[in-house]
Amino acid sequence: MKTRAPMMILAMLAVSLVVLVTAYSQEDMTSIDSSDFARPRRTPAVFPHDQHNEAAGIEQCNECHHVYEDGKKVEDESSEGERCSDCHSLEAQGNQPGLMRAFHMNCMGCHQNQNRGPVMCGECHVKR
Repeated sequence: MKTRAPMMILAMLAVSLVVLVTAYSQEDMTSIDSSDFARPRRTPAVFPHDQHNEAAGIEQCNECHHVYEDGKKVEDESSEGERCSDCHSLEAQGNQPGLMRAFHMNCMGCHQNQNRGPVMCGECHVKR
């Protein structure tokens, strides 16, 4: 039984290493949650959050994770930690865009304003 102990320890270390490497390699890779759409026409948009924000020079979370009150953006508040669908329903509600339009306006709108970043469907919705 004593001879099995080193093998068991090595096996546990190997499994732990595989789990850690897998978790770390996908840490900053996120795909936009499309679970609110019953039949999405495209794959979820792939979005490496940290890499994107570093390249774009985005330091404040509320640049993307915005909060609006009475149609005006509240500068000191952030909606991070909330789902976009908590505020945006599938269909537009008055001046508030529907969920798909909100995604596109937030992401593509910024890319168009900055004149950089993907704006074509297949550049974000990458088939795997």
